[in-house]
Amino acid sequence: MKVSTPATLVAVTLMIIAGLLVAGCTTTEETPGETTLTVFTAASLTGAFTDIGKAYEAQNENVKVDFVFDGSQTLRTQIEQGANADIFVSASTKHMKALQGGGFMENSTVAPFLGNSLALIVPVDNPAGITGLADLNKPGVKIVIGTKDVPFGDYTRQMFEKMAADPAYGPAYKDAVMKNVVSEETAVSSVVPKLALGEADAAIVYKSDVSKDDLTKVTRLDIPAEYNVVATYPLGILAESPGKTEAESFIAFVRGPDGSAILTEYGFDPIAA
Repeated sequence: MKVSTPATLVAVTLMIIAGLLVAGCTTTEETPGETTLTVFTAASLTGAFTDIGKAYEAQNENVKVDFVFDGSQTLRTQIEQGANADIFVSASTKHMKALQGGGFMENSTVAPFLGNSLALIVPVDNPAGITGLADLNKPGVKIVIGTKDVPFGDYTRQMFEKMAADPAYGPAYKDAVMKNVVSEETAVSSVVPKLALGEADAAIVYKSDVSKDDLTKVTRLDIPAEYNVVATYPLGILAESPGKTEAESFIAFVRGPDGSAILTEYGFDPIAA
């Protein structure tokens, strides 16, 4: 019987490992690769686009959708500073146009796809007795709005400007309301928790921000059409996207029957392609 030396055993072991590695590499090459789409998305779309992403992945097994949710202005800044993304979904045409002007977008793919409007929300127990916009200027009322740089904060200020121009309210109303603002948020996702925790008496958000689950914590009050501001959401593909074909497919899904149904369920108003 031939006895193997330690050196022989080491050589044989290395040959086996090498063979396994080669076999592993061959298997990997034969397996279709997974495409990852990075979608920079306005925070107000968090719930809807999370569901859309799951539905899209269920129909496209080799595609993974990674979302980055934040305020539109923050996402714009990240893109301008070199962040890698395939699609930008904005809650404001202003930030999309800025990126288009800077050469960051594939301009032919940019289009409005969604409408949204503002709503007044109060805690379910409503300790301040808020019944509508007319109560927001009362002394001691604590209000949460968005910062002037985020779309829902910009639209809120536009609404108050409309009311200031109406003799029924006037400039004094707007000034009193702004004095009652106790917090300005950079994303709508942080507003509902503040009301639920009793940190504020009222807030101005998008109507779509109030989910079915939120209705156990807050009550949504409609804002009259003459004062409301309709937000238009555009989306488009980044000029440097490495996956433009897959990005086009995802956008088509968002704007198709399945995506539109999810958006409508969340309180948005889809715009036909």
